Amino acid sequence: MAPMPRVAHDLPCYQSASARPLVDNSLIIMKLSPSIKALIEGLRHLPGVGPKSAQRMTLHLLERDREGAQQIAEAIEEALSKVKNCSRCRNFTELEICEICSDLKRDPTTLCVVEAPADVMAIEQSGSFRGHYYVLMGHLSPIDGIGPEQLGLEALCQRFADGEIKEVILATNPTVEGEATAYYISERARAAAITVSRIAHGVPLGGELEYTDANTLAHALSGRTVVRE
Repeated sequence: MAPMPRVAHDLPCYQSASARPLVDNSLIIMKLSPSIKALIEGLRHLPGVGPKSAQRMTLHLLERDREGAQQIAEAIEEALSKVKNCSRCRNFTELEICEICSDLKRDPTTLCVVEAPADVMAIEQSGSFRGHYYVLMGHLSPIDGIGPEQLGLEALCQRFADGEIKEVILATNPTVEGEATAYYISERARAAAITVSRIAHGVPLGGELEYTDANTLAHALSGRTVVRE
């Protein structure tokens, strides 16, 4: 007679992977000193820097470039203590009135309105504009609590009323908020009998239509110009 099969409880018991206890991640996280943690968290304030990037930067500075780290720390401290906003255009400067506003070779009757100091740098690098700027430090966004007062638009409208400005060039970003900001400013500039223009948005020089997105093409078509002879 054939032997009876062994019952299940006689077989060795193997625990499935899903039933195994999970590793407590808190036990494998490296314990860092408070100073290193603070530096990592501080670097995460930089745009585009996540936890891993901040950790790599921290370890690089501490391991291989402590002199560079000291230079960075001193430069940040000095910039925070000295850099402020220009009283006329709101751009960053160490002076009461910035170098651009005080440059007698520039045209004070033409004012370019931008959202950020980075926009001023970009336009200046092109070497194609010799007027003055007004930096909003943002754009209208009621949902974020950013209105005309936060952007210094009352001071801008007062400059419109002074009569020196003849043309306003709106160079806000081609976003919903940027367009709303441009419209708000244009209405007040026109009320002061000032010529208002908008920078062109469209296909970049050397670009191909095939690789241009729909919104850019729409801007390019709506802002088309007559071909001159």
